[in-house]
Amino acid sequence: MMLKLKLNKLADGFTIYFKDYPFLKHNQNAPCFKIGKGKAKYKLHHGEFKIREKEVTEIPLQRFEILSDGPDELELEFKNSEEEKLRVMILIEDDQFRLKFDCSDPDINRFWMKIQATSNEAIFGLGEQFSEINFRGKDLPLWVEEQGVGRGDPPITGDWYTTYHPQPSFVSSENYFCHCNSTSYARFNFTKESFHELYIWSVPEEITFGKFESTLETVSNLSQLLGIQPKLPDWVYDGVWLGIQGGKDIVEQKIQTCIEKKVKISAVWCQDWQGIHMQGAQKRLIWNWEYDSTLYPDLPAYIKSLNSRGIKYLGYNNSMLAQGEEQYQYALDKGLTIKDTNRNQYKIITDSGEKSLLDLSNPETLHWFKEIVKENMIKIGLSGWMADYGEYLPIDAVLHSGENPETFHNKYPVEFAKVNYKAIKEAGRLEDIVFFTRAGYSHVSKYSTLVWAGDQLVDWSLGDGLGTVIPAGISIGICGIGYYHFDIGGFHSLGIYIRTKEMFMRWTEIAVFTTVMRTHESIKPYDNLQFDYDEETLEHFAKMVYIHVQLKPYFQYLSEEYQKTGISPFRGCFLHYENDPELYDLKYQYMLGPDLVIAPVIEPNEDTWKVYLPKDDWIHLWSNIEYKGGWITVEAPIGNPPVFYKKDSTFKDLFKSLVKI
Repeated sequence: MMLKLKLNKLADGFTIYFKDYPFLKHNQNAPCFKIGKGKAKYKLHHGEFKIREKEVTEIPLQRFEILSDGPDELELEFKNSEEEKLRVMILIEDDQFRLKFDCSDPDINRFWMKIQATSNEAIFGLGEQFSEINFRGKDLPLWVEEQGVGRGDPPITGDWYTTYHPQPSFVSSENYFCHCNSTSYARFNFTKESFHELYIWSVPEEITFGKFESTLETVSNLSQLLGIQPKLPDWVYDGVWLGIQGGKDIVEQKIQTCIEKKVKISAVWCQDWQGIHMQGAQKRLIWNWEYDSTLYPDLPAYIKSLNSRGIKYLGYNNSMLAQGEEQYQYALDKGLTIKDTNRNQYKIITDSGEKSLLDLSNPETLHWFKEIVKENMIKIGLSGWMADYGEYLPIDAVLHSGENPETFHNKYPVEFAKVNYKAIKEAGRLEDIVFFTRAGYSHVSKYSTLVWAGDQLVDWSLGDGLGTVIPAGISIGICGIGYYHFDIGGFHSLGIYIRTKEMFMRWTEIAVFTTVMRTHESIKPYDNLQFDYDEETLEHFAKMVYIHVQLKPYFQYLSEEYQKTGISPFRGCFLHYENDPELYDLKYQYMLGPDLVIAPVIEPNEDTWKVYLPKDDWIHLWSNIEYKGGWITVEAPIGNPPVFYKKDSTFKDLFKSLVKI
C-alpha cells in the first residue's frame, strides 16, 4: 500500500513525499522556505499596472524542528538565526496534500517556497494566458490587469504575461496540481532545473497539492477544488449571438438579413441597451444601468417580441459608473464607491473618460447593485449580459471594509462575478440567464456563467491577435473554466489595424468549435468589416453558424462531462495524449472534447495548413482521409478549416453529417 505522506530525514534536512512524489526538499544550504519584508510601488494607467519592488529583505529559514509526525499529519517549525519563525502544518484531506502556514511576525509580507522539479517537466494553467501554454522556463507574474493592446515585440501596451485572469494554480506533467490560497501579487518561477519557486507578497493561508495517475484526473480534481461554473442553458447552442448596436431599427434590419440567408440567431447582444456616446470614431457606452428609451423604445415589449421568435436579448454592465448619470450621483451620495486617501471620491480614469468604481467590499454596494440587476435587467427580460471590467482597483484606494487593496485587488473581479451571480440566483434564473466576464481570479468559476477572452486586436499577430484566443482557452481550461468564447473578429482597432474579410472568416471558423459563437462590431464599428459585409462573407457566416448549431448534441455532451468532471470542452491535446512531449508546446491547435482536433488557420493568404495529430486514428472532416498521427499538411481553403474527428467516436455520424452542409 502506498504511504500518502512520508518524511525522509536527511543529515541536515528532509524530503517530504506525497504519494511517493518528492514535493519538498530542505537542507541548510537550500532551505525550502524563506520569509521577508518588502515594499512595492504600483502605478496604474487605464487598467494596466507598472509594479516595482524595493527594500526587500529575505530571511532563509535554515533551521527546522519536527513538532509532530503522523501518517496523515505533519507539523514543522522553521527558524533562522534571528529567531524569525514560520510554522507549517501539513495535512492529508480529501486525498490532497495541504500546507497551512502561521508566521510569528505580523510585519512579514514576503514568502518564498521551493517545489522539487524535473528537467523535462511541463507546466500548464496559471489562469488565462495568451502567449504560452507551457510555462517551464518562464518567470510569471500573477496580477489582475488589462491584457494590453497590440502586445508584441515591441508591444504598444502590455507584455507577454499580462492578463485579465491570472490564477495561482498550475498542473505539472508529473500529474500533480498546485493551488495557492492567496490573493496577493505573486511570481511563479519555473526557470530552475531542479525546483520551482513560488514568490508571494504575503504569507499564504494555504497551499494545496493533488497527485494523481493521469493529467485528466489531475485537472479534474483541480477544477473541482476551484469550483465548476453554473450549467449553461440549452438555448446558447441554438445559433449565433449577434453583436448589434444602434437601436431597434438597426437590430431588426440585421435580423431580417440573417433570416433571408438562413443564419440561425440564438440571441442579439445589444451592449448599447443603456445608451451610447461617441468618442470620434469610437463607439462608447453610457454606464448607467437602465434602458435607453430613445434607442430602444419600450424595450420590455420588444424583448417579448424577440423571445416569441426564438431570439434572446442580451445587454451590458460593468463595475463602474459614469460621471453625470443618476446612478453615479446616488452611489457617491451613499458612499458606495471607493475613496482616495482623503476619503473623497476616487476618480478612475479609463479610455472612455472619468468613472467611479463600485466598492465591492461594502455590503450596501453589493445589495444596491444586485437590486439594479434584478429590477433593471432581469425583470424587463434580459437573458444575459457582458459583465465587463474588474481590473481597475487602485492600490492607494480606501475600502469600506478596511481591507488592504493589495490583497483585495485580485479578489475584486471575483466579487463582481459573485454579485451578478447572486442577482440571477435570487431571481430564480440560474441555468436560464447567462452573463460573461473577462476578469477573474481563483474561484471565479463558481460564479461566472461564461468567460470571454477580452479585447483582442483585429489582426493576425501572435501577440494580441487571432491566434491568442487558442492558448487562452487551453490555459484557462486547466483552471476550472469550462465555458469559454471570444469576440469573433476581435475588438481593438487602432490606426492601421482594421478587420479584414479573410481575418473575420478565419476567426468565425474557430468560433464554430467553441461553446458560444458571438460577434462584436469592434471599437470602431463604422471602420471595420461586419458579418454582412458582402454576399460571400454572409454565406460563409451562415455555413459556419449552421455547423455550430448541428454540433449542439456534442456541446451538450461536453457540458454534462464538464459538470461531472470539471474537464473543459476546450482543451490542450496533451490532456488526452500525455505521453507525447510534442504536444506540450502545441499552443495554436486544440481539442474540442475527446473526439475533435481543431487546427485553425491563423495566418493570412494560406490555403494549406500544417497540423500535428496525436498518435491515434483520425478522419479529416472535409476529405474523409484517414491519418494515424504526426505532422501532416492538409488543404485548408476558407470554409474548410483543419478539423479531424476520432475514427471510433460515438459522434462520428454527427461529424460526417457536417460535410453535407
